Amino acid sequence: MNEERILKVLLAPHISEKAALLADTKDQYVFKVVSTATKSEVKQAVESLFDVQVQSVNMINIKGKRKVFKGRQGQRNGIRKAVVRLASGQEIDFSVAE
Repeated sequence: MNEERILKVLLAPHISEKAALLADTKDQYVFKVVSTATKSEVKQAVESLFDVQVQSVNMINIKGKRKVFKGRQGQRNGIRKAVVRLASGQEIDFSVAE
């Protein structure tokens, strides 16, 4: 996989209460990823960007909600998330700004 694709696979860390609990207890981190991303691409991207050893990757597709606004129906955009489990003893620190 080329360097450009590695930089485009991960969009952002997914920040939620559940994601924080996973990071604290099970060494798992949640990322928003591109809709065409595969498990192997996410694994390579996390390992190269954060210099950690990835144990496994699980992918989740979330459909956008159907909404009605002023009588018109619409649909929000769906997202794809990746739950990345790191090897024991490793962590990713998102609070460090360089």
